[in-house]
Amino acid sequence: MTITVAIDCMGGDHGPRVTVPAAIQFVRNHSDVRVILVGLTESIRPFLGDAAIGRITVRHATEVVAMDESPALTLRTKKDSSMRVAINLVKQGEADACVSAGNTGALMAISRFVLKMLPGIDRPAICAVLPTLTGHTHVLDLGANVDCSPGHLLQFGIMGASLVSAIEHRDRPTVGILNIGEEDIKGNDVAKRAAELLWASGLNFIGNIEGDGLYKGEADVIVCDGFVGNVALKASEGLAQLLATFLRQEFRRNLFTKLAAVVAMPVLNKFKKRVDHRQYNGATLLGLKGIVVKSHGSADVLAFTRALQRATEEARSGVLARISERIAQQQPLQETA
Repeated sequence: MTITVAIDCMGGDHGPRVTVPAAIQFVRNHSDVRVILVGLTESIRPFLGDAAIGRITVRHATEVVAMDESPALTLRTKKDSSMRVAINLVKQGEADACVSAGNTGALMAISRFVLKMLPGIDRPAICAVLPTLTGHTHVLDLGANVDCSPGHLLQFGIMGASLVSAIEHRDRPTVGILNIGEEDIKGNDVAKRAAELLWASGLNFIGNIEGDGLYKGEADVIVCDGFVGNVALKASEGLAQLLATFLRQEFRRNLFTKLAAVVAMPVLNKFKKRVDHRQYNGATLLGLKGIVVKSHGSADVLAFTRALQRATEEARSGVLARISERIAQQQPLQETA
């Protein structure tokens, strides 16, 4: 089965300088994948070089969505942007998935307008993979929905569990809800009611998980509203940068610490590889009638290939069908939410 991925080549901080080399590298390493490079042809061609790969095609788009552009304005006025053309390819069945490193708000708005929602899903959610002590976990929502109802959190749990089941072949992945305490009495009314729905859903729900549980590997899927999820994610990124800066400062303090750094280099390199955020790049916009993966805007070639890998895995594993099937089974419960 050949998977076709449409790439918004103009999105992100680096545009074709990263997206095109990443696409070439990915296609060379995956014989069952073809890509459609979408964007300004004159900007894409120089980075293709002499790459004679028949599974790479270029689709011209006349407009580019800026990283700071208004999503509403983009949706109304830029109908031939590289982002929209790439998403349209998914809508039209020419591509199985779309990957973009562009403006998150615009990507969400255009994807929802063009692709629409799966039946039974009210809102799309941003789902990303985070490293843990035992491997990794999937967390959603990470910023698409600031205010959520208990029913929305139930839908997030269903979508996240379906995603993990499809990609990682786990029959009953564990699901938790991010909260301020493990006890059932903790949290606001939305979290408490959402927990009740999740307990009754038939999912492998394990209850509340505190903030430190994100990285302990306590659950395969962790759900929360977009406000809480985004704050937790950004705080984690800031902490990682702080620790990296502190380490560099300490090892550069004097001659002896510099010598210690040389001795410790093998351990430091292994540590860096384990926590390298590029290995986890690629957040899925779950709930749409199509696969859309958001790469980090500052992604380099390695990170962007990980987003391409994410999109390919989801397309190949039939994630959308699994979500639709599970949501249909939960419809009576959702109506009481």
